[in-house]
Parts: sequence; C-alpha cells; structure tokens
Amino acid sequence: MKVGDKQKISELLTRGVEQIYPSTDYLRSRLESGDVLTIYLGIDPTGPTLHLGHLIPLLKLRAFQQLGHRVILLIGDFTAAIGDPTDKAATRVALSREEVLENARLYKEQAGRIIKFDGGNPAFLKHNSEWLARLSFEETLSLASKMTFAQTIKRDMFQRRIKEGKDLYIHELFYPLMQGYDSVVMECDGEVGGSDQTFNMLVGRDLMKKMKDKEKFVIAMKLLADSSGKKIGKTEGNMVALNDSPEEMYGKIMSWADSLIIPGFLLCTDVSADEIDKIRNGVANGLKNPRDYKMTLAREVVGLYYGRELADKARECFVKIFQKKEDPTEIDSIHVPAGGGHTEILKKLTEKGLIKSMSEFRRLMNDGAVSVGGKKLTRLEDVGKNMGVLKIGNKRFIRLETEKSGS
Repeated sequence: MKVGDKQKISELLTRGVEQIYPSTDYLRSRLESGDVLTIYLGIDPTGPTLHLGHLIPLLKLRAFQQLGHRVILLIGDFTAAIGDPTDKAATRVALSREEVLENARLYKEQAGRIIKFDGGNPAFLKHNSEWLARLSFEETLSLASKMTFAQTIKRDMFQRRIKEGKDLYIHELFYPLMQGYDSVVMECDGEVGGSDQTFNMLVGRDLMKKMKDKEKFVIAMKLLADSSGKKIGKTEGNMVALNDSPEEMYGKIMSWADSLIIPGFLLCTDVSADEIDKIRNGVANGLKNPRDYKMTLAREVVGLYYGRELADKARECFVKIFQKKEDPTEIDSIHVPAGGGHTEILKKLTEKGLIKSMSEFRRLMNDGAVSVGGKKLTRLEDVGKNMGVLKIGNKRFIRLETEKSGS
C-alpha cells in the first residue's frame, strides 16, 4: 500500500474511531497530501501482558504502517511509575523500576505480532524514561508553567475524587503533563489511543502547539464494551490477555455477551466492513444462533494473533470440551503416589499454574466445579484416589496417572 491510498485512508479515519482532533477533515487532508507522517501509541507497563484493549490501537497503528507512515510504540516506563490516574477512584500504588521493566519484558514481542519491527518501514520502540528521567527540577517547573491548574482540575475523575472527599496528590496532576511531553520530545504528527486517554493525549496536543508551534492530531479509539457499557479489560476483571493460549483466548471470547459480537469484529479483527455489515444484518434478523457468530469472531481474533492453524485447533478444542462435553486430548499429566496424597497433588497443581492456592481449589470444589472422570469431588482427601482427567472449572484439565514403582 502507498501513502495517499484514499480507500484505505477512509477506513483508517472511521473504523473503530470515536473522535479525531482537531477534525477528521484535517487528518484526511494530511493523509492525502502524500507526506509521510509519524504517529505513536504509548502504553504504560502496569501489568505483565498486553490485552485486547491494547490490540485496538495497535491495529490502527498497523493501518498507518501499512500505508507507509512511520510508527512508534512508546513504552511508558517512567510514567508507569507515576501511575495514570485515568478512571481511578483512588491513587495508584506506586510501581518500582524493577516491576515496571519486568512488566514490559514481553510487550515488544506481543505487539510485534501486529506491527512490524523489522523489514521495510519498521516500527520503532522507545521508552519515555530516556527523556523524562533526565529532566532537571528547573526544566520540570518550566514544563509545568505550560499548563494551568484549571485545565488539569476540570477532569471528571479529579472532580469526582474531590466531591467524594478522596485524596488527590500533586504527582497525579503531573501525570498528563509528563505523558503530553512525550509528543513534544518525539515531535510526532499524531497519537492514537483509547478514548479513555483523550484528556492525556490532548494535553500533548496543547503542549506541542505551545512548545513547537505544531499541530498534532489525536485519534481516540472506541473501547470494547458491552451494551451496558461494561468494558472488557484488566480493571473489570474480564481481560483477554495476549499471553493467553489460543484455547484460553478462544474460550474467553465465547463467554462474551452477544452485544459484543459486532464491536468485537469492528475493533479486534481485520474482517472487511462489508462482511461485518452482513454479520450485523444476520445478528439483527436472527439468521443464525449468536453462538455461531461468536465462534467466527473467536476464530478471527485468535487467527489474527496466533495464525489460522492455531485458531482452528482452538475451535476444535472448544467444540470437543464445551459442545461435545469430551475431555481434551492434548493435556499435561501428573503422577499420583499409590493411595492418593492430595497435599502433594495440590502442590503440583499450584506449580503448574492450574490453581492459585489450596483455598481456591477448596472453593471451586465446594461450588461443584472439580471432577475426575466426570465424578464431582466433595472432599480434599478424595483427590488422587481415582485416576483419569481432573477437571477444574471449565478450562483447566490435568491427567492423573498412578506413579510407577521406583519413579
């Protein structure tokens, strides 16, 4: 694809976009001019993995890259330690430098499945500690002079905290200033991010105008949310992580509400707009069971990230386990001492990450969510007394095998 491709530009300007600043017409003009633009996406490493919420702006960044523009993935390793106050009812717990770097360890690899860091027109990876950590106090005060208290305090979430009598710390007021300064240092033409980041991105736009006399565009992307407005992400506890296995990712998407089918196709896949219109019509008119559309959605999302082959295997696994009620064939196993030994078995389950703790296992067992060979377990002491596939919840399986003598 080439810079200036009008059909691709039109899709870039509309698909999944909530708002463009200063305007859609302004950005269209810039894109159709044939100039190579620089646009970035900033992500604070506050968790150890990216998730589908990050996939949405990453796909938009990829659209710019495919048109021949210069794209940057910025790791907010400095701002993550401050903590983004966006949508937070209380001050974030500060992260250490070590925690931030450990969280960011896999970000490039995960993002690299969507944008290219090699070949022609590679994406650039930057860290904002490169400049923010070097600011002197004098420089920080000079930067702070570019933003008024009134500009900062008008944020809804700050107003909400004040109204509720909750603490609001000075370093939180500095966060949007620090994030906005990223744009100035990199002298980018634009930025893409979730609509919940609009305030922070517009601070960068304002700073760019004041400090560089340059117009910066901002693309605020829609958030993946169901019909009630509940977001899919880390905060809500329903995150689909990019380090989930294909089977886990597929299964989580299948658990979504039906109202997420069309938003899911629009925001998390590269399915064409025409095909999505057909799916929208099918959903609205009940042409198929919503489950069938969700299975297509799950396959598309997993296929986009892991490839078609693994997506098809994930689908087969889902059908086998949840529709045919069969045990999966490719599962790990642990050896059980003769006569049982539930303490050792539970220790092995914890080591393999199948349970978090014995208390979690006990709770699941009390809820009737633990079984061996289809028979539900009700006592810890019964774990290991019968061989077969141990099923924990809907997605965790381990084969119990008798420990051979001398092993």
